[in-house]
Amino acid sequence: MTRSMLFVPGDSPKKIDKALAGDADALILDLEDSVAPDRKAEARQQVARTLQRERRGKDLWVRVNALDTGLLLPDLAAVVALRPFGILLPKCAGRATLAPVACYLDAMEAMAGIAAGSVRILAIATETARSLFALGEYANVTPRLWGLTWGAEDLGADVGSLSNQAGHGAGYTEPYRLVRSLCLFAAAAAGVRPIDAVCVQLDDEAVLRQEAQDACRDGFTGKLAIHPAQLPAIHDAFAPTPAQTDWARRVIAAFAAQPDTGALRLDGKMIDKPHLRLAQRLLGASDGSA
Repeated sequence: MTRSMLFVPGDSPKKIDKALAGDADALILDLEDSVAPDRKAEARQQVARTLQRERRGKDLWVRVNALDTGLLLPDLAAVVALRPFGILLPKCAGRATLAPVACYLDAMEAMAGIAAGSVRILAIATETARSLFALGEYANVTPRLWGLTWGAEDLGADVGSLSNQAGHGAGYTEPYRLVRSLCLFAAAAAGVRPIDAVCVQLDDEAVLRQEAQDACRDGFTGKLAIHPAQLPAIHDAFAPTPAQTDWARRVIAAFAAQPDTGALRLDGKMIDKPHLRLAQRLLGASDGSA
């Protein structure tokens, strides 16, 4: 299960080496925000070298530059043939962004002689105000779509917000809570994984833990990270408790014993097929297979 996805600057071999040896479930080798414009070419070369190395069991993603920057095609040309697990696509605004990028990947995979659909897409679906009105468009655009995530920082800059935080430990302000919820529902509607945004509070672990616990509670399957020190709290939050695992096993066993029944009684409560799906997800999370 992908609980944590750690951003690593694509032009920093030292940080990449440290991240490969670390505990993140997946790494996002960044060619976008963390790389200065005059270092984009060097970052592509470094990311390509990393993709050719032993991956130590980690899924390696590449955050490319946005479709409208003129940098996306050089980014893809540098990495697709080396088979990254997927690309993180910034500034995505529904079908109009996702469909052409999927077509570029089709062509590059064919040219490289690798299986069609090998490179997945995780879309950052909320970085502009415009993108919010396209959140219902992700279903059935491309089978490459692996998940949706959201971002508050770029969106705040686009909107002109002075802050996205309510202060005093209260979390996000109401507009950004809405955006987070819309991303969750958009991912569910598209049948893909919802991944929670980064926590930018590097010196307050309590804030991170609360964000991660809330995300898991609400239905997100993992969380982005910007520092290795954030990983333990994220992993703790997305690990099912023993009580949850025990409940999930009993739900699955109950339906296995009565496969023709749509609803059952367990612990004095009615359970039905949505509970079965939740149980299967919890067990997948507990054994790492989801």
